[in-house]
Amino acid sequence: MTRRMDGDGDGRGGAPSAGPGHDAVAVPASVTSLLPGLSEIEPGDLRAWMIEAGQPAYRAAQVADGLWGEKAASLADVRTLPATLGDRLEATFRFDTLLATDVRDADDGRTERALHLLGDGASIESVLMHYPARGERRERNTLCISSQAGCAVGCPFCATGELGFGRDLEVAEIVDQVRAATRRLAARGRRLTNVVFMGMGEPFLNIDRVLAAAAILTDPARIGLGARHLTLSTSGVVPGIRRLTRMAPQYTLAVSLHAARDPLRDVLVPLNRRWPVAQVVAAASEYQAATGRRVSYEYVMIEGVNDTPADLAALADLLRGRRAHVNLIPMNDVAHTPWRATPAERVEAFAVGLQSAGVGTTVRRNRGREVGAACGQLAAERAGEPPAGAVARRRALLVEESARALRGERSAAPRGIERP
Repeated sequence: MTRRMDGDGDGRGGAPSAGPGHDAVAVPASVTSLLPGLSEIEPGDLRAWMIEAGQPAYRAAQVADGLWGEKAASLADVRTLPATLGDRLEATFRFDTLLATDVRDADDGRTERALHLLGDGASIESVLMHYPARGERRERNTLCISSQAGCAVGCPFCATGELGFGRDLEVAEIVDQVRAATRRLAARGRRLTNVVFMGMGEPFLNIDRVLAAAAILTDPARIGLGARHLTLSTSGVVPGIRRLTRMAPQYTLAVSLHAARDPLRDVLVPLNRRWPVAQVVAAASEYQAATGRRVSYEYVMIEGVNDTPADLAALADLLRGRRAHVNLIPMNDVAHTPWRATPAERVEAFAVGLQSAGVGTTVRRNRGREVGAACGQLAAERAGEPPAGAVARRRALLVEESARALRGERSAAPRGIERP
């Protein structure tokens, strides 16, 4: 594993330093700028700003070339702008909303996990995964991005859930994760092929900004990603799925399912108490019917919890006959969780059982384990270890709740998400 610090930010906050006991970025003392990010400003609005500032409209195209074409890291890299205009732009906008990025390489350079520092001191993560060409399959470079700082859903096997909810990300903060990755790829002669909203946060609880960011990412004049190469993930926010269905884009919809029985899913995905699993799958099927796009279902495998014969039967019954595909994912280690990942041979047997029931299934291999593979683990490292007493209480509660769920009893007290 190697680590490096990319100077991807606007530079006005000073050089970041490592926090005590680890290499994650710390908040510069002079960080005060929370100006709008240029990457979320619509082209027409930027042209109007130029004209109002007494500049020719074509200056907006020069800024756009720096943002999307030249992949500049700062306004100083956009050489076509006069210095006075650059100063005025810097006083009004942020060319990059990521002040600094700590990149950790794993899997012989095929996986890069990045910890990004935002203007208010919040930290988010993105993961860039390289898949070499194989046979008739072309090379892929897939970026997993965050939509929130922290998460309100509170899934107990997720490191982000351990952090709690911070805030929604702005459109530019979402888009700039992609810009940072495209710069790194361009330096190696590679290009980004896929983006998945599967990082920190629940995308459909920040849906206005997520959809605005998706429009920028698929705009041929900006990032230019094909709609079918963009995946929106949700843990089951039914109103968000229905809103997406009304739009009928060609995005891939991925549902973080993790259990097919309501008592257990109440524990693993707490918002299941608001939108039970049958409602979630029904809404996802409506999206599939409206778009013709197959729905993906993510299923983290937890030994003795959701990998039993009863779980296999329930999942097969839930998805049989639907145009759906299940991705089985071994659980990553999380500090507060008493559970372990399902052994590989049992994951394979579970996959065979689903395939025999007519449900398309893939077993996913976790990547980047040596740098903290689970989403939120780098940010959790930066935040420090949770108190031992809190960890013990959380573990005891999860043992109790999961045992109750395996008996078919639903939990009475809601946890996790508070927002509608």
